[in-house]
Amino acid sequence: MTDKTRKIAVLTGDIVGSTALGPEKLERAFDALRDCAEMQAEWMGESLHFTRHRGDGWQVALAEPKYALRSALAFRAALRAEGSEFDSYIGIAEGDTNNQLELNLNDETAHVFANSGSNLEIIKGFAPESGFSIGYYSRGKTLACTTLLDFISKDWTPAQAAPLLRMLSPLDKTTYTEIAKALGKSRQSITKSLDSAGYIAIRIALINIETGKQ
Repeated sequence: MTDKTRKIAVLTGDIVGSTALGPEKLERAFDALRDCAEMQAEWMGESLHFTRHRGDGWQVALAEPKYALRSALAFRAALRAEGSEFDSYIGIAEGDTNNQLELNLNDETAHVFANSGSNLEIIKGFAPESGFSIGYYSRGKTLACTTLLDFISKDWTPAQAAPLLRMLSPLDKTTYTEIAKALGKSRQSITKSLDSAGYIAIRIALINIETGKQ
């Protein structure tokens, strides 16, 4: 990496079962993804350059690669909060790119974008047998953590995903009481949803993977 390049993470996704969703629900899915990308811009300190491609595909670039797994879970939560029929395959890769990203990521040619896309296709190819939807172009603890977090999050219900989306920010900790008020739920209901979704385990895993602790 030189002073003219920097390391980023790229997430490339395809909406699961987009044909069955139909045009109206597909647009709802993309609205949820765009809103989530805008929320994550605060984590990264800059835009994710959310880009739609091939009808049901999408891509983002993360200025803070350490948040790649957190980002993928946030996008899943944003979709699942819309309904249990919403989800996305997600391929993740890290690599170098030019300091100035294109506004439309379809115009990017760095290897990290191709690696993310290739990983997405691998995940989609194995999905019918493995049941996995999120894959990381990596090995070791990062891939292990990705596999487990994908398994934990794959059956999130809307009731679980809505509060989780608010709890996934790495910048500040929203209280259960604040989330309950925002969602019009009781604190007890929010606590039950987060516990059943595995929030505490997810939080510990993310913090450790992001800080590099072994």
